[in-house]
Amino acid sequence: MNLTLHVWRQKNAAAKGGMTRYEAKDVSPDMSFLEMLDVVNEGLIAKGEEPIAFEHDCREGICGSCGFMINGVAHGPQRGTTVCQLHMRHYRDGDVLFLEPWRATAFPVIKDLVVDRRPFDRIIAAGGYISASTGSARDGNTILVPKQAADKAMDAAACIGCGACVAACPNAAAALFTGAKITHLNILPQGAPERYSRARSMVGQMNAEGFGQCTNIGLCEAVCPKEIKLEVINKMNRDYLVGVLA
Repeated sequence: MNLTLHVWRQKNAAAKGGMTRYEAKDVSPDMSFLEMLDVVNEGLIAKGEEPIAFEHDCREGICGSCGFMINGVAHGPQRGTTVCQLHMRHYRDGDVLFLEPWRATAFPVIKDLVVDRRPFDRIIAAGGYISASTGSARDGNTILVPKQAADKAMDAAACIGCGACVAACPNAAAALFTGAKITHLNILPQGAPERYSRARSMVGQMNAEGFGQCTNIGLCEAVCPKEIKLEVINKMNRDYLVGVLA
């Protein structure tokens, strides 16, 4: 198949960016979206042009590195799918695709489709830990964890920090990400000692990074490749309120 790509090109955060048109020819439906961009870049390099910058690592949907807007949708049209797992069989010959980086003040553009997501790292560093005694390994059943709590913690821990929730939110809020990182620790007995201080610190850092406020529109959940539920935001808000009032 042959596709027309309109790709956001921007040298750095200070430079003025704009859309550039490219032709992707003889695209195999078995290619992933990133493999298609690899082929486009090979053609650009062969012509002595600057290749399109995009972020990637594992290409298995687990690292959270890849991600950009495809026709206005974070990670593209397939639900529960990262860009690296999106295959060209979902598109048709002659389709026109617009590729843009995540749009958020807290995610400045580094180059082209790559943005700076270090604010997420700082949110995690602000409180993403638990207290645990050091020494020899403890028996696995020393701290009993109810299955319901374990399941909810694992669901929240599935967040890969890709940033799609921020990009899709009209407020550029990071509530789904922060809520997931808080919930997967706070819901377990091991996270109980710092539960409320953790929520207070992480939400405080989230606000300091310049993310917008959550208004429960729900687009974050709709585009999350790991399908994190909005309930983690409710848990975050509850623990944060207790942490502030305590």
